[in-house]
Amino acid sequence: MNQKSKINLKVFFVGAGPGDPELITLKGRRVLDNADVVIYAGSLVNPELLYGIKAEVLDSSTMSLDDIITLIKRSVDDNKIVVRLHTGDISLYSAIQEQIEQLKRLGIDYEVIPGVSSAAAAAAVLRQELTIPEISQTLIFTRMEGRTPVPENERLSELAKCRATMAIFLSVGMIDKTVDQLLKGYPDNTPIVVIEKASWPEQRIVRGTLKDITEKVKDAQIKKTAIILVGDSLKASEISLGKASMLYNKIFEHGFRK
Repeated sequence: MNQKSKINLKVFFVGAGPGDPELITLKGRRVLDNADVVIYAGSLVNPELLYGIKAEVLDSSTMSLDDIITLIKRSVDDNKIVVRLHTGDISLYSAIQEQIEQLKRLGIDYEVIPGVSSAAAAAAVLRQELTIPEISQTLIFTRMEGRTPVPENERLSELAKCRATMAIFLSVGMIDKTVDQLLKGYPDNTPIVVIEKASWPEQRIVRGTLKDITEKVKDAQIKKTAIILVGDSLKASEISLGKASMLYNKIFEHGFRK
């Protein structure tokens, strides 16, 4: 049985990861290597992922939804394996759902292969955990309202009241408005980090507090392709917080340790 038979000729939505070409899953890499057609999300995907593959490679940055679906359908009709390659983890802000709905309408089978989120890459860049006992046990993934609206009860000003660790996508170009909304809940001395192109060779890290981060980001001229992390848990990559979970505490008993 050849590789194409094993893959069963369908459409694969693949998360390319945050940028580092080694941060794609093994399954994603295998499907990519065996694809006949790859439609990738332009400059957001590291081109190193596409070097040496046998597929026809097409940049979707100038395509509309109709263009993408027409291309996928034509390729499937020609008995080709299609990979729709998106950045990061495609469960977040990837716009795959509208594509999936069109494929369902056309009766085209598909599979979704997750990727490493830029939020996970950002935590790795900072070399820390984002959930710290007694500091923050909740991580919120969200974005600032822009041309795409957000529900009223999910505005940053409302979410900020939780004071949980927050990963904010697609918002660095509105850093001033983002900070204004965060200040509705967090104190102005709350740590905040902006990471541009996390895991890429050219990544940049800008640290500050809600009091000074706007000026720092503008001075660095970071306007896109960056994730914002905010919350007291971010102190962990600079100082010892002296907090530990019960998991490895010698007095804590569980099913594997008495």
